Amino acid sequence: MIEVIEQRCVGCKACLKACAYGAITIVDKLAEIDTDKCVLCGACVEPCPFDAIMIRKYGRTDIDRSMYEGVWVFAEQLRGHNAAVVFELLGKGRELAEARDTKLTAVLLGFQVDNLAQELFEYGADEVIMVDDKQLADFTDRKYAYAMQSLAEKYKPEIILSGASVMGRSFIPRVAVGLHTGLTADCTGLEIDSGTGLLKQTRPAFGGNIMATIITPDHLPQMSTVRHKVMESLPRDSGRTGKLIAEKIDFPEYKKSCEYQNFIADDTQEVNLTEANFVISGGRGLKSPENFQMVYELAKNLDAAVAASRAAVDAGWVEYPHQVGQTGKTIKPTVYIALGISGAIQHLAGMQSSDYIIAINKDPDAPIFKVADLGIVGDIFEIVPLLNKKFKS
Repeated sequence: MIEVIEQRCVGCKACLKACAYGAITIVDKLAEIDTDKCVLCGACVEPCPFDAIMIRKYGRTDIDRSMYEGVWVFAEQLRGHNAAVVFELLGKGRELAEARDTKLTAVLLGFQVDNLAQELFEYGADEVIMVDDKQLADFTDRKYAYAMQSLAEKYKPEIILSGASVMGRSFIPRVAVGLHTGLTADCTGLEIDSGTGLLKQTRPAFGGNIMATIITPDHLPQMSTVRHKVMESLPRDSGRTGKLIAEKIDFPEYKKSCEYQNFIADDTQEVNLTEANFVISGGRGLKSPENFQMVYELAKNLDAAVAASRAAVDAGWVEYPHQVGQTGKTIKPTVYIALGISGAIQHLAGMQSSDYIIAINKDPDAPIFKVADLGIVGDIFEIVPLLNKKFKS
């Protein structure tokens, strides 16, 4: 926490100039700090000539690591179906659990979801902890976070994994804060360190220019969100069973600062982008929203999904659900065809795991060609119509 020692402060404004967040004001010759704006960076402490600002850091409490055991996967579900990322997490979770010689648990939250447990067993879970409650029928981050935190405090898992989906990104950070532990977001790699037994969590950093490997040595559980389509699921073992644990949560009354209204399905995609085997993607090189129709036409001829770079989405040529990249979806199709996409590192982060990449761009030095399996240097306005004509025939 940060505080101003009133007996020392003279209102000299030295701290005011040092704060980059506008968190400090001078009232009656006394510095006041807005804790909602303050990020505890400490930039105001040293410039103060009177030592009137102090940041108190609480000491770390030693953890009895023997009390924590097990790998947990949040079993995200929507309208009676397990999300595909869950099966990928169970595949990686199985590997981590075996490395730690422990069990793999799926945590299933929702209402009338008991029929989903069997599928989780068949994809690798040893046990399923289920909270089947009407209050969880529709997703709100506070209730889901409270349920997950309550379960984690009771069972004390060593590792908690979730998909880096809209749902996971929304409530898992609340869980980490409630459990006073760290969270590594958007991981693309997970493994157990053979020496320490800690979870090594790898994610892109600095716009994808480096890969950072992060550990949580002083807090438990170790928590990560993982991108879709970067882990491999295990083959489904039909008939495999496990232990189902039904739990009840006593939810507190919440102020209606956040209330579920309704669900609006995305009807802009005829083929699900994250699950498609063929993806046709358009970028800035298409020059206009009218020209983006070439992408739709080629996708229709190949029964493919339509994707876009951020530049095309920001220009309003296509809706955000089509965006692929660091700030969009991560996909792994069999074939990815990039039309007029230069290949910025942020875009590559979302599609470079594709099995086969075809790039068409008139710039021979475009970065997309460095990851492409087949590159065509040419004018998309000449090449794509020829492709559409060929596929139609």
